[in-house]
Amino acid sequence: MPDTAPSPAIDPPAPTTRQAATAPPTALTLEERLTLVNMEMTARLNEAAVAHAVNTAHIETEPVDLADVFTVPLTPTLQPPSEPYPTPVAALLQRAHHRLLTGGWCSGALADEDGAHCLLGAIRAEAGGNSGLEADAASVLLDAIRRTFGEHVDSVPSFNDAHGSGRVPMRMLDQAASLADARGL
Repeated sequence: MPDTAPSPAIDPPAPTTRQAATAPPTALTLEERLTLVNMEMTARLNEAAVAHAVNTAHIETEPVDLADVFTVPLTPTLQPPSEPYPTPVAALLQRAHHRLLTGGWCSGALADEDGAHCLLGAIRAEAGGNSGLEADAASVLLDAIRRTFGEHVDSVPSFNDAHGSGRVPMRMLDQAASLADARGL
């Protein structure tokens, strides 16, 4: 009689579908993510451009006459302030600030060979020989500097020479002009 019991030595049947071993997904680099976002945004912008063209096709437009276009120079020129301060010391400090903006700032000398001035040199040049007005402007400037940087600042020239660029000294000159105007000087 044939034996109908399964034999214990028989292996189970192999799976019918083959499962491929997959490697875990790797994270995208920043460059790859930016490229994907760029491609997606380009597709969206192209789609929006087509939609805009379709939606506005019925609107009539007139060509632009380029003779009517207003042009300005590419390099701006610094203009003097439209309204100078009404008080003499404030107006002097404002003119000295404008001189530094247009002529340049320097340290270590009242003026250099290129025409740039230090804070005191710009005040002296704009005072036009009026030593009283020059002294009042320098005093207000020193007060404005000490308000911001403390009492340890000895003088306007030492403050000027302590900086590597004219950005801070010119800002202080502008603040001194406002202070002089507020004081009625």
